[in-house]
Amino acid sequence: MAHLVNGLYDTSETFRMARKQLDAVAGAVDLHPDLLARMAAPKRALLVSVPVRRDDGHIDTFAGYRVQHSLTSGPSKGGLRYHPAVDLGEVAALAMWMSWKCAIMNLPFSGGKGGISVDPSKLSLGEKERLTRRYTEEVLSIIGPRQDVMAPDMGTDEQTMAWIMDTYSMKVGYACPEIVTGKPVEIGGITGRREATGRGVVFCVMQALDELGIRPEQATAVVQGFGNVGSVTCQELHQRGVKVVAVGDKDGAVANAAGIDIPALMRFVAGGQSLVKFPGAGPIAADDLLSTPCTVLVPAALERVIHAGNAAKLRCRVLAEGANGPTTPEADAMLAGGDIFVIPDVLCNAGGVTVSYFEWVQDLQQFMWSEEQVNQNLAKLMLDAFGRVRALAKSRNLSNRTAALTLGVQKVAREMTRRGLFP
Repeated sequence: MAHLVNGLYDTSETFRMARKQLDAVAGAVDLHPDLLARMAAPKRALLVSVPVRRDDGHIDTFAGYRVQHSLTSGPSKGGLRYHPAVDLGEVAALAMWMSWKCAIMNLPFSGGKGGISVDPSKLSLGEKERLTRRYTEEVLSIIGPRQDVMAPDMGTDEQTMAWIMDTYSMKVGYACPEIVTGKPVEIGGITGRREATGRGVVFCVMQALDELGIRPEQATAVVQGFGNVGSVTCQELHQRGVKVVAVGDKDGAVANAAGIDIPALMRFVAGGQSLVKFPGAGPIAADDLLSTPCTVLVPAALERVIHAGNAAKLRCRVLAEGANGPTTPEADAMLAGGDIFVIPDVLCNAGGVTVSYFEWVQDLQQFMWSEEQVNQNLAKLMLDAFGRVRALAKSRNLSNRTAALTLGVQKVAREMTRRGLFP
């Protein structure tokens, strides 16, 4: 039966990649086949049509998805993505990864993910609002503060979450800020949420450098992606003395061996300019970005960017996965046993969902947190998780990825076993 269910998702290379990772962990920890079958496919997936009236009056209809990988550990938690490549399999894979991520961080959430197959850059602000509100209406039956809590992801932001909160609140008849996280501070958001994923990446990088005996001021970094995660990662690395020598985004890549002035680059991009036109660095081929020599390489954009075709070309000491699923299983096998210290995505980019948890708790309690409290608690949980992953990796001679996934999968398996199967 699991095979039949998985057939709904297996057309996606990203989902097949998530399944390969799960199967590898299941073999390493001797996971019972019945539990593996339950974890191998989402508990629930909803496909909806999202009609939107465009500004010129005509109507376009987009495919929308919400996938809940599990509800065993608590409400589903995961982002909402607007991107042309969004499909059911990709969303299902991201939801599965979120289950392991929440378990690694010991958060009372299960994994979820949503998306709409749309190019948000081709929508006006009004069209985005209508798209978001209609999508919220279509998935209303399966979301809720104790059921499924969304957050921003690629192509969405604080304003998107504000529209979802307002739409849901209008339906229930009262303000319900706990229905989403990553929303504006003015309506129940938490300070530090936007920066949380990038900060979490850098907390992990600093720990890895310390373990390897490399001082931050002696290190260089290359970052692929200059959106929310990539830009904050660059900023945090720069503040700690790490020299960022190359950065890229969807428009191209730039490099400066002497180090890029990150504050100046952020001002330049914030002013509406393209990253590739930044005068403080020279353009390089986008395909050369990941192979640029550096101490720390941070893929912080899309999935599957490190693959069998380029894994052997990486020239970094630390690979910090700011994106979800940036390294394919084939590339992972090529990196195994080498001298690259891999910080896997389910650990490295868990800062976002961790601070989302803080925001959710804040809204449920109606008790506001300071940014100092947020950052202190984020650092504590990230460093604790990093330590547990490294301890397991060393004690059982596992890769960091296998160790991290083992912690996540085993926690969910224990919870499923304790709760049993109804009826």
